[in-house]
Amino acid sequence: MQDRYEDLRTFVAVVEAEGFSGAALRLGVVKSAVSRRISELEDRLGTQLLVRSTRSMSVTEAGATLYERALRLLEDLHDAETEVASGSSALRGKLRVAGPMSFGVMCLAPLAAEFADQHPDLAVELDLNDRIVNIVNEGFDLAIRISRLKDSSLVARSIASVEHTLCASPAYLAAHGVPRMPHDLLAHRGLAYSNLEESAYWSFCDPAGGPAFSVEVRSPFRVNNGAALREAAIQGHGIAYLPHFIVAQAIARGELRPLLEDWRKPSVEVYAVYPTRRNLPLRVRAFIDFLMARCTAR
Repeated sequence: MQDRYEDLRTFVAVVEAEGFSGAALRLGVVKSAVSRRISELEDRLGTQLLVRSTRSMSVTEAGATLYERALRLLEDLHDAETEVASGSSALRGKLRVAGPMSFGVMCLAPLAAEFADQHPDLAVELDLNDRIVNIVNEGFDLAIRISRLKDSSLVARSIASVEHTLCASPAYLAAHGVPRMPHDLLAHRGLAYSNLEESAYWSFCDPAGGPAFSVEVRSPFRVNNGAALREAAIQGHGIAYLPHFIVAQAIARGELRPLLEDWRKPSVEVYAVYPTRRNLPLRVRAFIDFLMARCTAR
């Protein structure tokens, strides 16, 4: 029975990692051991599960059927063991969450710490980085992303909305003037977020109901972190267009002044993103529900 469990666990890892190397890394074994176990599984079942080549791997129809059934079995087994071992539905094990740096520090980390306090048998590990992580290959249970979902192999649940605020320091505005219309920004110095296309970063909505548009703002300073852009704006180096949660306190303290508020671009959703599954592990499902409840209450 243990061999069959490991067969299924290995097969699921190969499918989700899209290859033997990623599965071996995820499982902590050598690549040859993964390949051997998959071959033995195919021999025992008498059918081909994966189509392998030197450059790619795909799942056969039989493999797709086995993946869906194996995933449910493994997750049901894990949840059953967790519940029986604890004598209740208490959450146990490790929850690995990836998130963007600024949102992670200011919003996600306090909530993750609160969730960990509520579940003392659960270890919550938060990895903050502004790059887009590969959830499966890097061993994360879920990721928090502030963007539209592009990868159709992932499921996304909206947990909050983020407004953006164009802003600059009073000193900068005193020296360079206050823009009254988006195209006034052509005469200003921009501070841009390098992980986003500039046309998307410097985009605006017409308050009269016209189509959205972008402005080609001169942006001699670009950085991949919102908090760094906020500090550059506070120091008077230009105008930034940032999520409101990053600049809210600086605006309240008078260090930054909001601009063109009637023209701000549409809000962006904050998503909890995880691999496609019919049955989420209890710890993942509970954390997503917690985030949705806490973010809605704010």
